[in-house]
Amino acid sequence: MSILVGYVPTPVGEAAVTAAIEEATLRGQDLLIVNSQREGALADTTVASAEDLDRVMAAARDAGVTATVLRPTHRDDLTESILELAEEHDVSLIVIGLRQRTQVGKFIMGSHAQRILLQAERPVLAVKARSA
Repeated sequence: MSILVGYVPTPVGEAAVTAAIEEATLRGQDLLIVNSQREGALADTTVASAEDLDRVMAAARDAGVTATVLRPTHRDDLTESILELAEEHDVSLIVIGLRQRTQVGKFIMGSHAQRILLQAERPVLAVKARSA
């Protein structure tokens, strides 16, 4: 079994990956780090650089966790991509980061985190970034 974490190079993404490494260590499981780019996007701030991924992989390795990076592309529905990967790899846990959004922001943009929490057929750990 393994743990899947959605990673973006932000404080929320860093908090999620840190929690996922801790869970993988506690459970003695491997870690799947997912960083997905939208198909056709010329600029995407959620795409992790090679340096970001090297740092995250080093943190997992230092904790004694075997980690793999998955870099699938997605069309319109990132949530579906995450849920499909969780099923495909039969993960024991999905770890996601949460960020504060206004009610209007949730209404207009939707919430991938909310949909993952409600639609996942396996446990989900939702993590917030620590306050500065």
